[in-house]
Amino acid sequence: MQTVWLSGAEWLAVLRIGLGLWWLESWRHKDKKGWFERGTGIAWAADVANKHRWNFVKSGFHRVVAPRPKAMAYIVVYAELALGLGLVSGFLTPVALIGGLLLNLLYLVLMIHDWAEQGQNAMMALISLVALLAMSWQTWSLDAAIGLFP
Repeated sequence: MQTVWLSGAEWLAVLRIGLGLWWLESWRHKDKKGWFERGTGIAWAADVANKHRWNFVKSGFHRVVAPRPKAMAYIVVYAELALGLGLVSGFLTPVALIGGLLLNLLYLVLMIHDWAEQGQNAMMALISLVALLAMSWQTWSLDAAIGLFP
């Protein structure tokens, strides 16, 4: 596919890198001290889960996240950083795209009542799916440079 300025593969790389920058911004704006020392992020998520309209969200949160709030805070915060770095650099790109897609779907389910969050997570999930199915790691990536995922 040829376009006016970049090739189709290069536009897919731009899309992948933009998604990575979006994840990095999500990581950057988090109050890490609040998340790690005061538990604000997990406390907020617990409040959302407790008020959720679907019981499986509340029970799943209390079974998986609530017993280990500190570990989950680190997992969430550093998953966003790892996704961003992986997508921007194009390193382990399919793994980052699948991980990001799953995290966005998790956020989508948790925030089912918040339409602003829904739009962001739906868009990020769609970009992840397109970048994954179009194999966006083939251009401008460390994966392509070292021959991973041909």
